[in-house]
Amino acid sequence: MKTLYTSKLLLSALLVTAGFPALAQNAMLVPDEMPQVQEVVLSPMDQDIASLQKEWARIKYQLSDKKRQLSAIHTLEANASKITAKYPNKAEPRIWEGIIVSTDAGFTGGLSALGKVKTAKKLFEGALKINSKAMDGSAYTSLGSLYYQVPGWPIGFGSDDKAEEYLKKALSINPNGIDPNYFYGDFLAQDGRKKEAKVYFERALQAPDRPSRPLADTGRRQEIKAALAKL
Repeated sequence: MKTLYTSKLLLSALLVTAGFPALAQNAMLVPDEMPQVQEVVLSPMDQDIASLQKEWARIKYQLSDKKRQLSAIHTLEANASKITAKYPNKAEPRIWEGIIVSTDAGFTGGLSALGKVKTAKKLFEGALKINSKAMDGSAYTSLGSLYYQVPGWPIGFGSDDKAEEYLKKALSINPNGIDPNYFYGDFLAQDGRKKEAKVYFERALQAPDRPSRPLADTGRRQEIKAALAKL
């Protein structure tokens, strides 16, 4: 069990990196980033989700001022909640709302972030009940990352066993994806299993590019290289 001191340190650092779910990012098509070779027609729901993804990437990877990040993520969180309500029987909006809420928790930090990560957990669990394979199993990746980054009882719900279970499920659905490999590698590194961690970090670096997600891929690869350097 993590000590109280360690738990506070972990919680204060939630999702500042790609952590949350950033946690888990699906290759969602983004209008401004689409290849120019052909036009891709998105459904209304996909357009709504693409707008969330695009703004999330901008906030996470392009805004450096913390006050501006917090303000922008709060606005995006409110928009995400409306989109989830608009499509109550779809998993994808719940996943992205969970990613945004957990990212907000990372920006907020400290024990005050616990409420937000609990909300994100419920959103990911709800998405899994609707469609566990939505967005290439991103709900599993995101939920797994919560379990290893959040402190355990009595402070939070963290569990290394559950983290590994969910992260392995994500890899079974999307074995070559950059995000499931990165987060499992990060889990292994934090668990002291450095040799195993290196394998998954390197697999993440070798993941195919997502033409619609250049900003997300660039940011994630920077995080992977930094993680490898720490090993």
